[in-house]
Amino acid sequence: MSQPEPGTQAWLDLVDEEVVDPDRRIIDPHHHLWPERGRMGPYELEHLWADTGSGHNVVKTVFVDCRACYREDGPEHLRPIGETEYVARLAAQSARGSGATIAGIVGHADLTRGAAVEEVLEAHAEAGNGLFRGIRHAGARDPHPEALMIPGRGAEGLYGKPEFREGMKRLGEMGYTYDTWHYHHQNVAFAELAGAVPETTMVLDHFGTPLGVGPYAGQRDAIFQRWQKDVEVVAGHANVVAKLGGLAMPDNGFGWSERETPATSDEIVEAHRPYYLHMIECFGVERCMMESNFPVDRLSVSYKVLFNALKKIVADFSEDEKDTLFYGTAKRVYGL
Repeated sequence: MSQPEPGTQAWLDLVDEEVVDPDRRIIDPHHHLWPERGRMGPYELEHLWADTGSGHNVVKTVFVDCRACYREDGPEHLRPIGETEYVARLAAQSARGSGATIAGIVGHADLTRGAAVEEVLEAHAEAGNGLFRGIRHAGARDPHPEALMIPGRGAEGLYGKPEFREGMKRLGEMGYTYDTWHYHHQNVAFAELAGAVPETTMVLDHFGTPLGVGPYAGQRDAIFQRWQKDVEVVAGHANVVAKLGGLAMPDNGFGWSERETPATSDEIVEAHRPYYLHMIECFGVERCMMESNFPVDRLSVSYKVLFNALKKIVADFSEDEKDTLFYGTAKRVYGL
């Protein structure tokens, strides 16, 4: 019998665990959906439900932009509306079913349009059938994209562009959130952006992605120390909240996706706990939310095992603190 390929269901099934704290209510504030995507294949409602229904009590989720189903024609700036239309259809199906409900949509808009981005936001709101919550215009950009499995597409110096900051301001004025994904060496620029648009709620995805592959391989301790200091600066801006997850992406360099068997929850805890605890110490539980980042992190670990690890990391926290991390912060930030 051949060895299952990492990331496949057969490979993930090689590690099974009893669910930790199965009754704890969860809002998963960060997942993607798409009809097809190369190695990762399709990930639609039935796939999401298979993961969220694998044992943990996931009651609601938030979809985050991943350039799926953009319109193929029409004005360029309105093409991302196709993704919101696509997810809104799946969300309507989820509301009629017995699995987790897709309760929020974070789409994409080019915020360098400045105040003119209002047209795009209004179109998202109309397409979202009451579920549109915000925008992700990611800033991720690295000088070594060839070394990364998922290289970012952010423009050079995006966070500092006056027109981008104008778009960010308008986003906040209209009551929407801003999600972003970037790399560890961009955290300071992100903090400067947060200071420039203090009225806009900003969501830092995936810990600010401390890299560990290519030229960053073998530098984990040094990068961690820099990351710790930069996160403290970011957390000093009260308009920033943090999603805790995404560390199992291959570009973080832990090597989970290259093994013959997936990670166990105890292995994830051992390797990732310092990042989680530092974020929670800096931001407080009321500004942190546990995320899956599925199906991207599915390349390394199953949903069941990942949430076992998240629960184990905060096992010593109070009941109220746990509820805030797994449910309350996401509910408040995204108005769910």
